[in-house]
Amino acid sequence: MPPTETEQLIAALKAPGLRELAARGRVQSFRKDVVIIQEGDMGDTLHVLLAGRVKVFATGDNDREVVIDTHGAGEFIGEMSLDGGPRSASVITLEPTVCSIVTRVTLRDHIAQHPEFAFELLAKVIRRARRATMNVKNLALLDVYGRVARLLNDLAVERDGQRVVPERLTHQDIADRVGSSREMISRLFKDLSTGGYLEVQDRLITLRKPLPPAW
Repeated sequence: MPPTETEQLIAALKAPGLRELAARGRVQSFRKDVVIIQEGDMGDTLHVLLAGRVKVFATGDNDREVVIDTHGAGEFIGEMSLDGGPRSASVITLEPTVCSIVTRVTLRDHIAQHPEFAFELLAKVIRRARRATMNVKNLALLDVYGRVARLLNDLAVERDGQRVVPERLTHQDIADRVGSSREMISRLFKDLSTGGYLEVQDRLITLRKPLPPAW
């Protein structure tokens, strides 16, 4: 019998430990723009992303949204509530998404059988904490242009001899990530495009030459 679509998605996960964990969970599909984790809610589940892409964000007292990160297939979300506390951020789907939802009890049993997975989980949490610390430093120490330049350089990858940002970000997306206004981002992009530093086509950002240290 050929494997089901769910079995194919789980088999596609590169990390063996995460693949085995996902096989223990309850698989669920979500449409685009569905909040699958709500900030402040109590929860004891970990979501392993099998397909799609999600955005992790927090909301301030003035209802302003701050984007923390985005994740795709092969990542997991919700680990911060496994201590029994409330969810520290919300998660919304950016496109149709499939998750394997794993309870804390299931995760504990998986770690008992595969102790090395605890180190994989810990390493991921540390990397995310380190990235969050860097983001806070950027907000405190860099101006808007500095934060935009840092974001673009961090996201850019080599493709066909060019540096491109694979995520098709809108000016509002970038503003949410760097703590600025869309209007400010639009002005910066206009200036950088005029200066030949970057080019945007169908929301695909190509860095034509190294971004200057200041603007």
